[in-house]
Amino acid sequence: MNPDVDTYLSEGCGRCSLGGTPSCKVHNWQKELKYLRTIALDCELTEQVKWGVPCYTFQNKNIVIIAAFKNYCALSFLKGSLLNDGYNILEKPGENSQEGRIIRFTKIEEIITLEPILKSYLYQAIEVEKKGLKVAFKTITEYNIPEEFQTKLSTFPILKTAFNNLTPGRQIGYLLYFSAPKQSKTRESRIEKCIPDILGGKGLNDR
Repeated sequence: MNPDVDTYLSEGCGRCSLGGTPSCKVHNWQKELKYLRTIALDCELTEQVKWGVPCYTFQNKNIVIIAAFKNYCALSFLKGSLLNDGYNILEKPGENSQEGRIIRFTKIEEIITLEPILKSYLYQAIEVEKKGLKVAFKTITEYNIPEEFQTKLSTFPILKTAFNNLTPGRQIGYLLYFSAPKQSKTRESRIEKCIPDILGGKGLNDR
């Protein structure tokens, strides 16, 4: 067992002001997190802390993360989309997630009941790494460009050049953000606000 995980269980991830206080979310899920930890270790994974949370690896490849949230705790499979989800327990963490998949828990009884299945999914994830399988991500050309943004790109060549120079991940982030609102006025507002960042070579969440 990695002592850094013990610290996580007692103090949290430290990424918000609640870390190290009784209000930290890890205190709501102590039994569940510790049981998930045992399951991961039973599968002979290496225990580390990455991104402030327990991460379990196989030959330095990230397999699964254990995390606490306000209303649930979870196992997060880094390449969950490649797993055979025969029991239909994997969820996308977000609507546009292509790679990761999570399993949510709200009580320890759920984990105890699913333990054999959880281990089988962990062993599946290990096999994915042994085989060197990769997730086939959608390319930028497969995403819809909102009409309002296409107009801007056609009108301002410098904006088009700056957008094309962004990494695919940053481009996709903007397209998803621009496409989300139902009203054209809202889409236009988002685009206008982001133009300076695009021209500056920044992604949507870059500081």
